Amino acid sequence: MIKSYDQHVKQLKCNMKTWLVTGCAGFIGSNLIEELLLLGQRVVGVDNFSTGYQHNLDEVKHSVSAEQWQQFSFIEGDICALALCHHACNGVDYVLHQAALGSVPRSISDPIATNENNISGFLNMLVAARDAQVKSFTYASSSAIYGDHPALPKIEETTGIPLSPYAITKYVNELYAGVFAATYGFKSIGLRYFNVFGKRQDPDGAYAAVVPKWTRAMIKGGAVNINGDGETSRDFCFIDNAVQANLLAALAVSEAKDQAYNIAVGDRKTLNELFDTLKKTLAKHGIRYSQQPVYRDFRSGDVRHSQADINKARRLLGYDPKYCVDAGIDKAMTWYLAQKE
Repeated sequence: MIKSYDQHVKQLKCNMKTWLVTGCAGFIGSNLIEELLLLGQRVVGVDNFSTGYQHNLDEVKHSVSAEQWQQFSFIEGDICALALCHHACNGVDYVLHQAALGSVPRSISDPIATNENNISGFLNMLVAARDAQVKSFTYASSSAIYGDHPALPKIEETTGIPLSPYAITKYVNELYAGVFAATYGFKSIGLRYFNVFGKRQDPDGAYAAVVPKWTRAMIKGGAVNINGDGETSRDFCFIDNAVQANLLAALAVSEAKDQAYNIAVGDRKTLNELFDTLKKTLAKHGIRYSQQPVYRDFRSGDVRHSQADINKARRLLGYDPKYCVDAGIDKAMTWYLAQKE
């Protein structure tokens, strides 16, 4: 019988294990180490600060107790160095591999760096985790794998042609994971994230995700730019859902391993609808945004629509997302507003 997330949480609180989180200073990684420390776990974090930030780790430190923070150890380094990966995996029970160069546009601009980090770095971690005989290896895959396949909702077994170097790297990750299961008996789980958003997601820079970028612009009274006509749609997934999925995957039964799973809500919202939701949520917090969005050209490498079928994750992992996009934005808004200065 598949355990619920609440059942796993109850057991973790009574049973300290050692977890390795790569990319721990990033958006998803910092939320993972926060949740694990709050659950009384021992956590090793790895980051080279290429896209992560020290202030994310500082924020986690202030959100947990001093005793919990003492259970966190940090290794500054690059997963492209195999020796570092071996060192980081030493004595670890569970690996949550989040380190990567994200963003479709970034990969189009610099495919070499994306390949080095997302494929060579991934292979290093897979080898190191196998050699250390960790209990489980969970890694960040992506909905970008579905490429040009038009059908909705997206089902794990049916993918299309990748539309960007980033998508190719995540596809190769899944291929390597399958080969390691067949060749070495080392089974892992890939989580195909769909547009994850929430606290500590960087709102700045050329590759900022849409939710934090627009929210920051609206708080400051700036312009909101929409790529295309605004009818492009996405299955936006709140960070707490993604954290739940990682822990469920790490603790999954053997039959659920050597698989990839959609991690999303199972619904979709257009960019125009997202704009309206952000505007309404800000109004609830006393911020009135009256500008109209600026429509620009469609962005290269983007798919038109994306929506996940999450039944496989529900059935085999016990995944049960607690937040729809509106509820997630409502919860995250307090954090966004605190960052406005």
